[in-house]
Amino acid sequence: MDFNVKKLASDAGVFFTRAVQFTEEKLGQAEKTELDPHLENLITRADSTKNWTEKILRQTEVLLQPNPSARIEEFIYDKLDKKLPSRMTTAELLGQYMLDAAKEFGADSPYGSTLITVGEYQKRLGGAEREFLQTSAAAFLSPLRNFLEGDWRTISKEKRLLENRRLDLDICKARLKKAKHAEAKAAAAPDFQETRPRNYVLSASASAVSSAEHELRVAQTEFDRQAEVTRLLLEGISSTHLNHLRCLQDFAEAQTTYFSQCHHHMQELQRELHSSNPAFPSDHSSPGASFSACDPKPGPLSMEPPATGTRKAKVLYDYDAHDASELSLLADELITVYTVPGMDPDWLVGERGNEKGKVPVTYLELLS
Repeated sequence: MDFNVKKLASDAGVFFTRAVQFTEEKLGQAEKTELDPHLENLITRADSTKNWTEKILRQTEVLLQPNPSARIEEFIYDKLDKKLPSRMTTAELLGQYMLDAAKEFGADSPYGSTLITVGEYQKRLGGAEREFLQTSAAAFLSPLRNFLEGDWRTISKEKRLLENRRLDLDICKARLKKAKHAEAKAAAAPDFQETRPRNYVLSASASAVSSAEHELRVAQTEFDRQAEVTRLLLEGISSTHLNHLRCLQDFAEAQTTYFSQCHHHMQELQRELHSSNPAFPSDHSSPGASFSACDPKPGPLSMEPPATGTRKAKVLYDYDAHDASELSLLADELITVYTVPGMDPDWLVGERGNEKGKVPVTYLELLS
């Protein structure tokens, strides 16, 4: 018990001394040892990495889960190291509502059958979203969290130790400076004290200087050692950047896959709706020019192809052919188009060099 009390008192004394040194430095009343410029740059770079990683992580969480209550629930389950209960995505829930509605309205009715079709595709969209969320969490969010909760905590701990070693070093420098000042003052003072002769005072001053010099050497050694440890850790931030770069690439690839799946599902949905209901707009309508059956106003690109002859056309959007009968298009390129008798009015025959195939009218601007 005595040992613990002494240690507590010693720690309190060290803390108080460091606090005094820190305060005097802030007030400009004490000298401060400056870190090596390279080490300062490493610290600044590491702090920026930590700050931006936190911001990117938080905003990505908002992107993947806009519902704050759901994010809090996920956070609690993660801290408790428990598996989050499976929940339906919004698209899956919407799809299920449509399927339930179709049962009530009758699956054989036009409205009911359409609800079933759209509902099934909504559930497919929800499945793609679920896969995207899982992939993004594993490939992007987890590595960022691991850095903040693992590597950065270690770096922060060593940075605090370095700051403490620097304060101890500056305290020892101040003590040595005071001891030397006292020694010089004692050497200049006349020998008139009977109880404490001049030689005794000089000896005590020299002993204080020697002790302060020893403490300074020890403090300098500990500071240099801690600075080296901190430097090695901070240089590892470059590896962190490389790791985060790979995570960014994985995240972008997951996004690309997700949006490609969504695009594919929606094209298939429009194909199916158009085949079951010819009054429904073509499945190849451009997002910028599409219009629903509920909107009587057609888009600006809804135009009839020429009855005969060939014309030049400018491609407005990229288009990927879905089978061998179609022609892939690149935005802004010029192609030759014409129609043939009996052809769907939403399509033209396009030619580019030796390539030929069907192209959607809504992706073209017909030139005079």
